[in-house]
Amino acid sequence: MIDFPKRHRVPCHGRFRIGEFDSDPPKGSGTEAKLEAELRQSVGRLDELQRRLFADQRHALLAVFQAMDAAGKDSTIRKVFSGVNPAGFRVHAFGRPSELELRHDFLQRVVARLPERGKIGVFNRSHYEEVLAVRVNPAALAAQNLPATGGRDFWKERFESIREFERHLARNGTVILKFWLNVSRKEQKRRLLERIEDPEKNWKFRLGDLDDRARWDEYRAAYQALLRETSRPWAPWYAIPADDKDYMRAAVARIVVETLERMNPRFPRLAPAQRKELEHGRKRLLAE
Repeated sequence: MIDFPKRHRVPCHGRFRIGEFDSDPPKGSGTEAKLEAELRQSVGRLDELQRRLFADQRHALLAVFQAMDAAGKDSTIRKVFSGVNPAGFRVHAFGRPSELELRHDFLQRVVARLPERGKIGVFNRSHYEEVLAVRVNPAALAAQNLPATGGRDFWKERFESIREFERHLARNGTVILKFWLNVSRKEQKRRLLERIEDPEKNWKFRLGDLDDRARWDEYRAAYQALLRETSRPWAPWYAIPADDKDYMRAAVARIVVETLERMNPRFPRLAPAQRKELEHGRKRLLAE
């Protein structure tokens, strides 16, 4: 059985090189049927662990997904979390910030959507767009109307803000997992063409995706920088091969499950007074 967490975890030493992680699954990762079976097993286990997390209410789990277009963020989130109770689960997809959001600091809009303790939250894109799209597209940074921008110190300080923000969350009970879905340029082209040629997928295509694709190397450099600067023990990044969707989903699901197992959420133990209330309630119901 493949050790997904160990194989795909981005090191925290700050010397990560993006070329060290492949977009294809490792050899011997198994057939499509095997990977689908493993995903089903993880989905079932995740349902059990989520119910414990919801009852325990000591921790929250935040899963962050970042990737180039057509890497499979939406389908991975849908498949991995297909068995969880919606009452304890929330997904937020971050698009372009509104005019009001642009007048706040860049972390404000994600703070408002963090999961409370006892729940699982998923960010489909996130605060990391502020060191990706904003870094690659200077007009997006200019729109923030900041007093000072540009240069190495600006991005260094923005990374520092993200690290401190995530460290603060971790100290206060939020366990953070971050997934970079690593799709190759060749596979992205195939999937974008599929969106154009398949009528049922036409709605997914956005011409702007091709503008981002034209800046592939710039995005890869931005990803390398953010993975180096923000993969930390309290908020690790996982570089998941995304050219094979079955492998990608199985890997993400296993990492989520193993993280929750380490958190070890438990159903609360009742105090003597609460047990007395249960007994009183039972007697009243039996007496009806």
